[in-house]
Amino acid sequence: MYQGESNVEEIVSRLSKSTSIAGHGRKDPFLSKPKSQHMTLKGMVKGTRNMLGRYVGKWFYDKGIPFYAANSLYFLPMVSAIQRVELGVKPPTAYELSGPIPDEEVEEVIKWIEEYKQSWPRTGSTLMSNGWSKKVSKKEFLNFLAYSPKDSGGGGR
Repeated sequence: MYQGESNVEEIVSRLSKSTSIAGHGRKDPFLSKPKSQHMTLKGMVKGTRNMLGRYVGKWFYDKGIPFYAANSLYFLPMVSAIQRVELGVKPPTAYELSGPIPDEEVEEVIKWIEEYKQSWPRTGSTLMSNGWSKKVSKKEFLNFLAYSPKDSGGGGR
């Protein structure tokens, strides 16, 4: 059950009890159809979600993106950001995704590291990193490791 489904059911049940439009005595053509012929609000939400899933799925299939990528902690915020964008806003270009946007992410990580560096004299922590690239797939990897010689209070193993 998705979040808000019970609210949809409640709204749909209220709608079906009132077949006049705003109390003016005219019959709402949507509600006056037999149940089997009209789409409920719940059905519309389900249909919209299904359509979204099919478009996202097509993109995953076309680009060979593994399905577990949908479990990424960045997936839902990306979908939410897309939902909030106004009509007419164009998606980022390949150039933007390969240049300016990663540059902004690098700047954000540099600021994050600087914040942690300020705590190192107190905690005795060190942030280490290494990176490499796969020549065949041309993917680059970065590893970060935080080391603290002081007891973290977890008892250590």
